[in-house]
Amino acid sequence: MVGEVQRHEAPGSGRVLTMSTIAFTMMFAVWLMFGILGKPIQAEFGLSDVELSWISAVAVLNGSMWRLPAGMLADRIGGRKVMLFLLVSGAVASFAVSFANSYPMLLVLAFLVGFVGNSFSVGVAWNNAWFTDRRKGFALGLFGAGNVGASVTKFIGPAIIAATAGATYGLGVVGGWRLIPVIYAVLLLVIAVTMFFVTPHADRMPGATKSIAAMLEPLKDVRVWRFSLYYVVVFGAYVALSATLPAYYVDNFGVDLTTAGLLTATFIFPASLLRPVGGWFSDRWGARKAMYGTFFVMLAASGVLMMPNGHIVLYQPDGGRSEVMHYSINLWLFVALVFVIGCAMGVGKAAVYKHIPTYFPDNVGSVGGLVGMLGGLGGFFLPPMFAYTKQFTGMANSTFAILFAVTAISLLWMHWTIHRMLHAESPHLGDAIEVPSSPASPREYVPARSTTALTEEELR
Repeated sequence: MVGEVQRHEAPGSGRVLTMSTIAFTMMFAVWLMFGILGKPIQAEFGLSDVELSWISAVAVLNGSMWRLPAGMLADRIGGRKVMLFLLVSGAVASFAVSFANSYPMLLVLAFLVGFVGNSFSVGVAWNNAWFTDRRKGFALGLFGAGNVGASVTKFIGPAIIAATAGATYGLGVVGGWRLIPVIYAVLLLVIAVTMFFVTPHADRMPGATKSIAAMLEPLKDVRVWRFSLYYVVVFGAYVALSATLPAYYVDNFGVDLTTAGLLTATFIFPASLLRPVGGWFSDRWGARKAMYGTFFVMLAASGVLMMPNGHIVLYQPDGGRSEVMHYSINLWLFVALVFVIGCAMGVGKAAVYKHIPTYFPDNVGSVGGLVGMLGGLGGFFLPPMFAYTKQFTGMANSTFAILFAVTAISLLWMHWTIHRMLHAESPHLGDAIEVPSSPASPREYVPARSTTALTEEELR
């Protein structure tokens, strides 16, 4: 009977997954709406690129800094209550954005709107409580696909802005970019009401009897911080690129805002919709393989994107010179490479969160919250870093040099950790490049000790 319980999901788990994913998708759209609204806002308020970057950055900051306590709270009182609160509070803040009349007011309201970004750690803890181990990778990956919400504004925003510019509606609402936050506020309230009636009222609370100290205890483990760095690469950078790519396309390729939004969506969709694939891959073949693939693909693509347009000049002995190896990235090559990065991030985001219930099954809320918080903070720091680096170097593609560097650091740390772990389990192979085919001598080959101390995930 116990085995049967373990093999099947609890009644209501499907409704939890469905409603949490819908809610997260919409809240993610609200969280990152300033990516597409940024250009009209910049034009109306006369903002510099750096000032504009801070509007998205403060929203990302507030959507990241509370992920740890939000995840713990979801474990303690149930994810349903916390998710409903985020939906309602997000609706109020989003509606208020429509009435911003100054840059400081925009910064404050963007910060308040950003609170909905904490819904990720809440949804992770909520779904983790309702699904068995064999399905957690896929369930968390599917929930995480709600990241696709970042593309919602990219699709509907430019058309609504253009069609409603100059119009006036009830309650003092005006058209243009100011109408988008109002629409989102209404949708958030509709989802909140639906969630209240659809999801099980008797929620699961795995941390209800745990003390705060016990819930925070796993955060002393260095693995938590290492996973957080990985999440900066696959999620923080995703958030940063989602917010900055529309302006990048407009400024560097001369496309209009509508086209920029559609092109940005070609990055957002794979980075979001492949998350369930990453979860399935991690369930089947191991999260380690998924992470290696993610990092290598991101390094290759960002390595090409960070190369400046130009050529090499050769000076001849007779004083002449010639130009060789002309290099430039056109729009469609750029779109293709960014698409590839999005695919890798989609798989990598799921792989990171597959590690968490594997290593910390009883503390998913706190560990997942911290990983999500630090990963999200990457989305806060990176947009201003992109803007300042561009301002300093004069090269827009310095964005991808930063992405390359962060990815390389993460890969090296992961590989060093894995190498050290495997060397500790098999010290006799420390200097070998292959497993010896035969024990030629006692000095060359010593039987390995048992690796039962390693978890199944570590061995994969």
